[in-house]
Amino acid sequence: MDAKIYFGSNEQTKEEFSNRHSPFSGEVISRAPVCDANDAKKALQIAQIAAKEAKKSTLSQRCSWLLDVAHKLREEKEDIAKTITDEVGKPITFSRIEVERAIETITLSAETMRTMHGETINTDAMPSGRKAISYFVREAAGVVVAITPFNFPLNLVAHKLAPALVAGNAVVLKPTPEAPLTAYKFAKLFIESKYAIKDALSVVYGDAEVGSALITSEIPRVVSFTGSVPVGNIITKNAGIKKVSLELGGNAATYIDKSADLDLAASKCIIGAFVNSGQVCISLQRIYVNSDIYDIFAKKMAEETKKLVVGSPYHDDTFMGPLIDEDAVLRAKKWVQSALDEGAKSLLEVKTEGRVFYPCVMTDVTDEMKIVCEEVFAPIVSLIKVDDFSTARDKMNNSPYGLQFSVFTNDLSLVKRAINELDAGGIVINDMPTLRFDIQPYGGVKLSGVGREGPRFAIEEMTEIKSIVIN
Repeated sequence: MDAKIYFGSNEQTKEEFSNRHSPFSGEVISRAPVCDANDAKKALQIAQIAAKEAKKSTLSQRCSWLLDVAHKLREEKEDIAKTITDEVGKPITFSRIEVERAIETITLSAETMRTMHGETINTDAMPSGRKAISYFVREAAGVVVAITPFNFPLNLVAHKLAPALVAGNAVVLKPTPEAPLTAYKFAKLFIESKYAIKDALSVVYGDAEVGSALITSEIPRVVSFTGSVPVGNIITKNAGIKKVSLELGGNAATYIDKSADLDLAASKCIIGAFVNSGQVCISLQRIYVNSDIYDIFAKKMAEETKKLVVGSPYHDDTFMGPLIDEDAVLRAKKWVQSALDEGAKSLLEVKTEGRVFYPCVMTDVTDEMKIVCEEVFAPIVSLIKVDDFSTARDKMNNSPYGLQFSVFTNDLSLVKRAINELDAGGIVINDMPTLRFDIQPYGGVKLSGVGREGPRFAIEEMTEIKSIVIN
């Protein structure tokens, strides 16, 4: 099936298409029209007009719109899940989970917006003030540009579309080139809903040319981007005076204390390191283990990793499928080989089958190796021996990234220290740093980005505060 452009509610196609090949089989599984800067500009102009109507719409209509989409998405769950698996190789069980999470994200956005409000201000609180009626309200920002990645091609789109639309904005979506059909089918549910605001959502496809046209235009008020640090840097430098929300890369780490439940820690770390083939911005990459329990924990990690089912993403019991493309496989191979050449060891056989890169647990790594200091985005995790939490903390914080960290411990004083001393947007205790609840604020510090996602927090990013005084 072909994806199509949505210029508002008007569905169009073009003569030139790009093919999307399955990461697992290599077969062509979808096609998308090749868009250019003019397509981006046209979509923005339509959104600019639609934003005025969206702002006038009632909250009741917008909430009904989202809940209608959530209902239809549940009806289409199996088809959408298979489309995700076709386009990005995600194991079908996890694709189904992603659809469920997207439904929750949409529902949460509607429920959150119903209860969001301004507040009154005490204007006579200071000597220079005086009594007046003063309050503030939140209004739609206008046009939102949403740019999304391949690793969660449905739920991360939901995290942008649902808050933006329920707040009364118009949106131009540029989905990842790796999953155009997933985005098209999802957008179609919004656009064809009986509650839809006409032309409030447009969809265009492409890479740098289209993205540049979207972010440099004076029409958008908000740019919401999830992706790499280099692209985030380009957006920051070229967006101009806009609200920019960036959810960028990570180098997630955890510390295993000697007081921790090691069976729990190993089982959670396996999931955190290898779910979605390590293609998660909060994928667990660095495990700092107290030296007293290092050998025991390393053995447990190796044993648990061997139990994972790796292979076809279409089997219900598969935990790990392929990487997104051949370049990702070659990069992972190169980084592992580089570490081995520099003295690191692998607890398991380094193995690939096509684009399936088997889980890799590395030891004897050093702080300078790429697999430790840079974002790997592959199923590779490193075990590093440390004497205490202070050493682990310094190593964890000594990174340009700061998205999420975790600590496994049964020592309450260490829990308090971890919360206060680790530099990251999120701290998780006794679970993997890859844990994300869609309702929570989510985002990082340092090069991991600015702004926060999660329905309530995204709505705040995509609205403006208007202050009122009545004398």
